[in-house]
Amino acid sequence: MGLLSGILGLPLAPVRGVLALGELIQRRVDEELHDPASVRRELEAAEQARAAGEISAEEEAEAQQRALSRLTASPPSRPVRRSDEREG
Repeated sequence: MGLLSGILGLPLAPVRGVLALGELIQRRVDEELHDPASVRRELEAAEQARAAGEISAEEEAEAQQRALSRLTASPPSRPVRRSDEREG
């Protein structure tokens, strides 16, 4: 990167930072959403709520189905961009 392009690109640095932060947050959300431990906690919570009489058997089955569908669904695939790649 030349000196001139480095200086002219400085005003865009905050935008690049925000975009990188957004991508990082999205990756963490995807990881948490498809994490088997998270799904197991959700299944256990539904089972405990059913045992305590807080939800019906039908509601428990729905909660189990939602949790299991999260586990079996594949995370959305996005092209991976390296930070040193430029658009355009």
